[in-house]
Amino acid sequence: MTTFYDAIIQTLNTLYGWVWGLPLLILLMGVGIYLTIALKGLQIRYLPYALRLAFGNRYQDKGEGDISHFASLMTALAATIGIGNIAGVATAITIGGFGALFWMWVTALIGMAIKYAEAILAVKYRSVDSRGEMCGGPMYFIEKGLGWKWLAICFAIFGAIGAFGGGNILQANSVAEVMHGMFHIDHWITGLVIAIFIGLTLIGGIRSIGKVASILVPFMAIFYIGAAISILILHYDYIPGAFAMIFSSAFSGQAATGGFVGAGVMLAIQVGVSRGLMTSEAGLGTASIAAAAAKTDFPGRQALVSMTGCFLATIIMCSATGLVLGVTDVLGSVDANGKVLNGARLTLAAFQSIFPLAGGYIVTIGLLFFGFTTLLGWAYYGEKCVEYLFGEKSVFWYRLLFTSLIVPGAILELDLVWIISDICNGLMAFPNLIGLSALSGVVIAETKAFLKVLATERNV
Repeated sequence: MTTFYDAIIQTLNTLYGWVWGLPLLILLMGVGIYLTIALKGLQIRYLPYALRLAFGNRYQDKGEGDISHFASLMTALAATIGIGNIAGVATAITIGGFGALFWMWVTALIGMAIKYAEAILAVKYRSVDSRGEMCGGPMYFIEKGLGWKWLAICFAIFGAIGAFGGGNILQANSVAEVMHGMFHIDHWITGLVIAIFIGLTLIGGIRSIGKVASILVPFMAIFYIGAAISILILHYDYIPGAFAMIFSSAFSGQAATGGFVGAGVMLAIQVGVSRGLMTSEAGLGTASIAAAAAKTDFPGRQALVSMTGCFLATIIMCSATGLVLGVTDVLGSVDANGKVLNGARLTLAAFQSIFPLAGGYIVTIGLLFFGFTTLLGWAYYGEKCVEYLFGEKSVFWYRLLFTSLIVPGAILELDLVWIISDICNGLMAFPNLIGLSALSGVVIAETKAFLKVLATERNV
């Protein structure tokens, strides 16, 4: 039995290596670079305006839709900003050195163009179901824009599986582990409490999810970034050195130090690009599902708001973790057993080196809220994928099953589910990116039309 299980794991690891290997990374970066050039660097030129749109009151309730620009962005960020922003950054730096953070920034900037394109298509090709809710995302724009229903079904299947795996069970397990380690709370109790709150939120659909996300996401982001800024202020004299290390190791690699074995330039690029894509979810197409629910008068308006998710999740949140690791000099540290610290444990060590008592609570509370909101965001993504596949009557049963899986997810050790969900996440990117490439002409045409409107508004 063990041999059979090991064979499955080995096969899945091989498949994971292929899915998240060079073909996908080249496709993602290629589409991102093409869109950046075709849209003339729109993600950089219009970033200030996009941020004002997202956080300002103007245009928040104009046009058809279920939730405001802000609520839509917060729902997308609920799924995007997660444990990867704490543990994932630390893992990337442990493997690829601090240069990996630089390539995460580059990937995020390119990824903003991808998220913009995903959102503009999601809003353009969205539809309304019998409950009056907006439905959109890659499965809809692939079917409506290209007529390739088989490819749309592929995306929806991978999205539904990913929602149950990485979006549900693994998040519940990670939160339960953190709560048990810090407060000695039994796993099943944590799972039950989370399940109750998730279930109550899902009853209200996207409007309820948007309201909860609009409260929790800003709170958790400000809480975590505030703690990181406190450390940076206390170690302000180390900040220039940290940036110098990030930029230099991005192009020359990083030498071994302590338990860190060192990393070359290619490894820094590979790890930085893959982690940047995973932390921003650019190219996966999931964020466009939330974008389709937004109240907006023009697809381009919501697309600008949606692309800020990459900026906030990777360039802001991941940088906060990365700089804290840089100024505290914990890379290469080992535990009592001589094992090199990695992931959340490395980030925890960085915070505890400055705040011995409060550091553990800061990271633990951050992981708790990040895990909970990720559950919430992916619950909506999975719901829309299941609704596309099986119709609106399946939504109730999906919500019931999604909520029910949280408790066993909190209890079980699920290495197998980790890799399956990662594979599904990667597989989602292929139909989404193919759809983006085939519909890039529509993206460019919609953008030109919207920018003319925007120019007129600014002249009024």
